Amino acid sequence: MMSRKNRPWAVVWLLLASLCGLGSAVAGEVQDRVQARGEIKVCIWPDYQRISFRDPRTGQLGGLDIDLATALASDLRLKLQFVDSSFVTLVQDLHADRCDVAMFGIAMLPQRMERLQFSTPYLQSDIYAVTTRTSRIVRQWSDIDQPGVLVGVQAGTFMEHALRLSLRRAGLVSIQLPQTRERELIAGRVDVFMTDYPYGRALIENTEWAALLPPPAPFHVLPYAHASKPGDAEWRTTLNAFVARIRQDGRLDTAARRHGLESIVLH
Repeated sequence: MMSRKNRPWAVVWLLLASLCGLGSAVAGEVQDRVQARGEIKVCIWPDYQRISFRDPRTGQLGGLDIDLATALASDLRLKLQFVDSSFVTLVQDLHADRCDVAMFGIAMLPQRMERLQFSTPYLQSDIYAVTTRTSRIVRQWSDIDQPGVLVGVQAGTFMEHALRLSLRRAGLVSIQLPQTRERELIAGRVDVFMTDYPYGRALIENTEWAALLPPPAPFHVLPYAHASKPGDAEWRTTLNAFVARIRQDGRLDTAARRHGLESIVLH
C-alpha cells in the first residue's frame, strides 16, 4: 500500500508544471473548441487495468479515469468521446488535437512536462515489480538488478525512463505494443517486469501466476495528472477546477475505492 508521506513530490512537480508546457497555442483554443463542439474527446490507454481498461470480452470500458472522464463531461454538460491512445503516442495525439485531454494515469515526467500541460495531480505511485510465483530468478526486490536478469518495461511508460537510469547490472527490455509485459514474462523473454500500483494490483488479483514485489523503500514515486495541449491557460483552469471539485465532494475518493486505488489518492 502507498504511504502518503510522499505528498511533497506532488507539490514539487506541480510547481514545475507551472513553469513548463506553456507552448505557443492560442489562449483558450482547447476550451473554445470543446464548447463549440459540445463534446469532449478524452484520450485513454485501453490496456491500463483499474485506470482505463477495455474488457476484451465485452468491449466495455472501466477504471478510475473512465469514471472521472464521465464526471468531467457531466460537469461541463458535454458529450463524451473516448479516443484510444498510449504512452508512446500521448504527446502526438494531444498536439494533433485527436483529443482535448488525456486521462489515463499519466505520470508527470519532466520530459512530458516540457511538451504538455498538466492539471493538479490526483494520484501518485511508486514502481512495483511483477514476477511469477514459481520464478527461481526473481523472488525478491534485491534479485532484480543482477547480472543476466532481463527486466521488462512497457515502452513509453515512466518505468522505462526510471529503470534505464537506475539499472546497473541487469538488462532492460523495452516492450513495444502489441506485445505485452505479461506475455513476455510468461514466455521467458524477460525475468520480471516493472509496473505501477494500479496495474500490479489488478494483475495479481486476476491471475494465479503473478507475484507483486513492492520496493523495500520509496524507489521512484511520481504524481499522476491529466494532460492536455500546452498553451491554453483557460482549459488548465477548467481541469484544475474539476480536480478540486471531485476532491471536495468525495467523487474522487468514491471512484478510487470502487477500483481499489484509495491508497494512492492525493488530497
